Amino acid sequence: MTTALSNIAWISPFVSIAKGEDVSGNIQTIIKTIGLPLAGLLVFLMIWQAAASNINTSLGQFPGPGDVVTQTKGLLSEHFTEREKAEAFYERQEKRNAARVKQDPTYVPKTRDYTGKPTYIDQIGTSLVTVLSGFVLASLIAIPFGIVIGLSANLYSAFNPVIQIFKPVSPLAWLPIVTMVVSALYVSDDPMVPKSFVTSMITVMLCCLWPTVINTAVGVASIPKDLVNVSQVLRLSYMEHVRKIVLPSSIPMVFTGLRLSLGIAWMVLIAAEMLAQNPGLGKFVWDEFQNGSSDSLGRIMVAVITIGLIGFLLDRVMLMIQRKVSWDKSAATR
Repeated sequence: MTTALSNIAWISPFVSIAKGEDVSGNIQTIIKTIGLPLAGLLVFLMIWQAAASNINTSLGQFPGPGDVVTQTKGLLSEHFTEREKAEAFYERQEKRNAARVKQDPTYVPKTRDYTGKPTYIDQIGTSLVTVLSGFVLASLIAIPFGIVIGLSANLYSAFNPVIQIFKPVSPLAWLPIVTMVVSALYVSDDPMVPKSFVTSMITVMLCCLWPTVINTAVGVASIPKDLVNVSQVLRLSYMEHVRKIVLPSSIPMVFTGLRLSLGIAWMVLIAAEMLAQNPGLGKFVWDEFQNGSSDSLGRIMVAVITIGLIGFLLDRVMLMIQRKVSWDKSAATR
């Protein structure tokens, strides 16, 4: 148990102190890894509170940290209340169906879905599903494409201008085009997923695939010449060369691209959800802005902080995956 705890970066100094190992050095490590970030966060909260108390808007005073905590509690309370309503709805429906079957054994019970409004937690889940769908789709396109052009200097030269042209295009420019294309092609009386979801997902994919393409291509092109020579001596086929030489050597750069792409995907998603009106954090922010109640600013700030925290956690998850599959273990400190 102690060994497992000591492998966790921020816990290991406490374990070492408990063992009596280099107490002063570990205290300094704790101050650097925990104390300084907490001090920075405290200063930020103080500046935020001071600034918020001096800013008045058309919707009232700008929300400070305390207001955000209050609104967070309110949103969580609404979520649990809505869940209780849903459970009560299904219980009543089940009782009615049971009573109906008891009267008429030939009756086939029908179950209706609860149609209550999505809660804040529901919208977080929707945003995560949308962004991960777009990110995975982008990765499935970007990694193979990056490998292909990275292995050929001619192909890289041919496609580089196209990549550089489309890389800086804003999601606000892509969204109208994607919306029209999806509306024309995604025609169904009973679609598996809403058009707004498909529109947001494709917009995210178009905006976030470029960092992965570029970093994968650069990583592949930077493979040491000695490894390429080994592959030629062993007469590996194209696919064997990619699997045994290219992928293991370029994984650090590939993951750098994936982390950049995921960060861009998360930023793009909020704008896409706002304009496509796809349920999610973007639509939540837009609805609160349009609502204009006294609580709207506080709720928008809750969403802003949530977006930032989720973005940070997504990056940490990608870093953990990179550390597991890559030979470059130093990535854990970046």
